[in-house]
Amino acid sequence: MVYLVGAGPGAADLITVRGARLLAQANIVLHDALVTEDMLALCPQAIKVNVGKRSGQRSAAQEHINQQIIAAAQEHAIVVRLKGGDPMLFGRADEEMSAMEQAGIRFDIVPGITTALAAASAVQLPLTKRGVARSVALFTSSTAPGEAQETRIPDCDTLVQYMGGKEAQLTAERMLAKGYPASHPITIVESCSLSTQRHQHLTLAELAHGLPACDGPVLVMMGEAMRGRK
Repeated sequence: MVYLVGAGPGAADLITVRGARLLAQANIVLHDALVTEDMLALCPQAIKVNVGKRSGQRSAAQEHINQQIIAAAQEHAIVVRLKGGDPMLFGRADEEMSAMEQAGIRFDIVPGITTALAAASAVQLPLTKRGVARSVALFTSSTAPGEAQETRIPDCDTLVQYMGGKEAQLTAERMLAKGYPASHPITIVESCSLSTQRHQHLTLAELAHGLPACDGPVLVMMGEAMRGRK
């Protein structure tokens, strides 16, 4: 049996109780690059395999990851595929589920706290706000080989760009070109939920001039809801 488990935003105590229980029972854990050592300490009995994909760094191809999952399932009783955030959001779950279906392997999904929700909690700014923001879009500019590089900017009150990095500046430039005000509020959260977490508040015009230097994974939240409470 394979379990696709959401690790949450990073902190080990933000994984679900079910996810932690499965880690403690797993024979083998295939985990993302961003999964922390504290999280992996929840499965001391398991074989641990790093199958992480990191932007700008050499990483395992998705097809190879699929093959590793299938091979693990054929050898072990309980396999955990541990994914950052939630498996069903930017987690390549579709490819892995399809591969397991074709191989006749049983699987289940254990949701996790996606980083957008954890980041909003971290900076104490709700993504929705009565009279200000009634809709939220989660998007990424990260593309697979062969896909168009330009991502359509969603038409929502609050925009959350995953894997922002350098792409966030391009998003800001395109938003200004579409008529968004220069003062449009932006909040950047780096290394969400970890001890190294940092956040910055800036405007769309400032973001268009460049993303502030960040060492960890970045989430960018945009919209009037980021202006703060009054």
